[in-house]
Amino acid sequence: MIKKLSLISLFTLLPASYYYAQTTVFAYLKDADGKPVEQASVDLKGAGNDAKADKIGYFQFKDLMPGHYQIMVTKPNFETKIFEFDVTSDEKRKDLGVITLYSVLNGADQGLAIVEDSGESDGGGAQQTATVGLLQSSQDVFNRIASFDLGPYWFRPRGIDSRTGENMINGISMAAADNGDVDFSTWGGLNEITRYPEIAVNHAPSEYAFGGTTGVFYKNTKASEYRKGSQLTYSLTNRNYTNRLSYRFSSGMNKNGWAFTGMIARRWAQEGIQDGTAYDAYSGYIGIEKKFSDSHTMTLNAIGSKYARSSSSPSTQEVYDFRGVHYNSYWGWQNGDKRNERVKRGFQPMIQLQDFWKINKNSQLWTSVSYQFGKEYSSRLDWYRANNPSPTYYRNLPSYWLNYTNPSPEQSANIGITRDWWTNDDQSHTQINWDNLYNANRNVEYNALLGGRRAAYYLVDDVKDDKVWNVSTHYTYNFTDTSRFILNLSYQNYRSEQYREVNDLLGADFALNMDPFASNTTAGSVWGKFNTRESDTDVAKREGDKIGYSYIFRRQEFKINPAFKFSTGKFDVFISGLFGYTTNSREGLFQHYLYESSYGKGADQNFWNAGVKGQVTYKINGRNFLVYNGAYFSQSPFLNDIYFNTRVSGVTTPGIKNVVVDANDLSYVISTPIVKLRLTGYLVNTQNETSVQRYFAQGVKLTNLTESGDQAPIQDGAFITQVLAGANKRNMGIELGAQVKVTPTLTASGLLSLGQYTYTNNPTVYFASDAVGTFRELDGNGNIVSRSYTNMGEATLKNYKQGGTPQEAYTLGLRYSSPKYWWLGATWNYFGHSFLDPSPVTRTDRFYTNPGTPGVPYDQVNDEELARVLTPTKLPSAFFFNVNAGKSWMIGKYYVLVSASVNNILNNRNYITGGFEQTRNVNYIDYSKDYDSGNMVFAPKYWYNQGRSYFVNLQFRF
Repeated sequence: MIKKLSLISLFTLLPASYYYAQTTVFAYLKDADGKPVEQASVDLKGAGNDAKADKIGYFQFKDLMPGHYQIMVTKPNFETKIFEFDVTSDEKRKDLGVITLYSVLNGADQGLAIVEDSGESDGGGAQQTATVGLLQSSQDVFNRIASFDLGPYWFRPRGIDSRTGENMINGISMAAADNGDVDFSTWGGLNEITRYPEIAVNHAPSEYAFGGTTGVFYKNTKASEYRKGSQLTYSLTNRNYTNRLSYRFSSGMNKNGWAFTGMIARRWAQEGIQDGTAYDAYSGYIGIEKKFSDSHTMTLNAIGSKYARSSSSPSTQEVYDFRGVHYNSYWGWQNGDKRNERVKRGFQPMIQLQDFWKINKNSQLWTSVSYQFGKEYSSRLDWYRANNPSPTYYRNLPSYWLNYTNPSPEQSANIGITRDWWTNDDQSHTQINWDNLYNANRNVEYNALLGGRRAAYYLVDDVKDDKVWNVSTHYTYNFTDTSRFILNLSYQNYRSEQYREVNDLLGADFALNMDPFASNTTAGSVWGKFNTRESDTDVAKREGDKIGYSYIFRRQEFKINPAFKFSTGKFDVFISGLFGYTTNSREGLFQHYLYESSYGKGADQNFWNAGVKGQVTYKINGRNFLVYNGAYFSQSPFLNDIYFNTRVSGVTTPGIKNVVVDANDLSYVISTPIVKLRLTGYLVNTQNETSVQRYFAQGVKLTNLTESGDQAPIQDGAFITQVLAGANKRNMGIELGAQVKVTPTLTASGLLSLGQYTYTNNPTVYFASDAVGTFRELDGNGNIVSRSYTNMGEATLKNYKQGGTPQEAYTLGLRYSSPKYWWLGATWNYFGHSFLDPSPVTRTDRFYTNPGTPGVPYDQVNDEELARVLTPTKLPSAFFFNVNAGKSWMIGKYYVLVSASVNNILNNRNYITGGFEQTRNVNYIDYSKDYDSGNMVFAPKYWYNQGRSYFVNLQFRF
């Protein structure tokens, strides 16, 4: 009887099973030129099925049950692609359209698969859903060209600060809470693990995070998604490092549901392209994935890089004219070796656990927990009541001595002496003289109380000891095939102890934890101590001891990011929201002799964030689109912006506010096998930006009020912390990227970027001085107030050009792709309309006001004169030619790839990639005298393009 019932039940259920199993999913594989890709392997993950693409690139899977699926497409000479789709019960055939595979020989990083409509019709649900991801599932044609051809020349699309972007690994943001920067050294060298992220460009919304104005870059490192087998890569280059060797192994998912991927890499150089820059880095990755069922997997990832790399210096044009663009003032000879004072080294690994749960056919939940820890060290020379040891210190250059009107015989002699140093490259003077530093320390008088000789010169490390916890979740729910709800939640707990410690005493016995600029250092007094809680003998610091400053940053951040995507008719819509909260604090561990707020934990500084982003795509037909992206949001200031003089003070920036961004762009997109094009107009307004600079200033006419209300001058010449608060900016322009298939094997590409990046208001400048702990000033009501800073007034920056990137760029390129898997390409690139950021304090009233008659300008000053001496620093335009080539072979089951690129093949060394205006003389009399001298001592400092560079890559897969 039971057997009969079982048979009846089976036959009763068969019709339903048969009905639900009738869905056939199919697609066409094509390369970037629109040619079919045959014999590619297509693996239906979780189902144990695979398929092969036929001669026209067609593949299919039959009898799929309703649910969420993922396919992985692999073929030698092409990068692996991952694509996800849903099958519903009412579909008998599901057309995924065209999946484009990019050759590994293209040289540009691609994202996930681009899905295109296969015809001119309106298309069905599959095509409409894919359209939403048109500009965010991969880098579009403009960004591909910009990143590959213009990136090496420090081109920044739209001129936007990268701190407004979002770089994520396994759902975790990689931006540092203190300054907003992403330290790519954390996973440097692991290219094959971290490349090909999903990208939402500029301020377009993303499924994974709200992001900012420079995009969302999201990468999952799932062990099972890497190509099964081994890969050995060797690279030869003349850039920051000269050699790279890496090995990666992936097991694939075995029958027990385990997958393993591991990678090790090393990059090294005894000397990079810049003089005196060494490089040594070891990197590693381990990924373990466990598949519990078709709907549940977990991954454990560990990633890290131990590195040590030397830095190169900016210099004035005078120095470059003597020594060329490879000159670096940070190194000198010691015992026959080049020793660099500026070395950054660190190891800050991450451990991440990620859970992937497919709740049902419509919803899934990804959860990530991450912990990052470790230290980063940045070395530099310091000195105590001794001369600046830098070879480019202004008194070591001929320009300083040439500016004496009636030089003495000794001063006249110094002109010839210093010129001989630089023209003859006397490296005992044109580089750091380490022997002289050791000798100076040996000649310091022995101190019996402190038990040794004080260091006149010593090496210190600025240390960041970070501990960062992150938790995030990514939830999606598909209401229908054309509508999806997304919810991202994240929490970060950031703790960073930051301090300076003694690295090397250079033959001395101790360094003093005291301010060399203090006016009084009487024994037994706290005056001059960087930590007044120390005894008189404790101020002597040995190697490994903390010196100068010590504090702890804490920050907690919560973010809620709901989003909704849907398609209706010819429109695809994506709306994303943001609600966020940050709480920030600083705890000082040293009591600075001038700053009461330096010690202890200050009050929490709290900020709320909110915002909205939207994308509307109008599909004119299957190959022509109009896309609008809009965003309006606020962003919490970073810790270094909140606490502007953080090393010695807990005081916060006056009137600190959230940065507010209003961004809009409109694009016309063509995507066909022959033509790919994006034409965009954009407008980005940013308000309330804060920037902090620290430098030594001469000629700052600062005064303080005495108890009786009289003005008393403050020491002229001191280290200054300058805050530019409340800056508003506008970035507007047009972008055009195009790629045209001229013949089946010849492709032409081009890029145009025309921008206008300006300041739109006159922000306020504040000064804090290491020579003054408290400023006594009159407020607006005539009352005396005491503060740790002084208001320098408004900086007249409105309509000044922003610096940091060319505002005009063009590219033209050709690439020949042989059917026999070799290619040759060349591009021409032009950059222009580039500026240095203006020095804020020289644009304030304090610059041209005579301190002897407050409020009255110097006699020589008028609008024309100010415009003359404060003309924005415009950098010269430049053009470059790049070439690249490659060839791959299949030798049995083995794959070999050789590729090479040469940037700036004509060796143009006249391109300035960045720099800054020196702010040493900050009053009109001193500044104009230097400006008009013909031998400007405090001229702008620049970084130059280093000339021709190459990169050769050999890859072997087995």
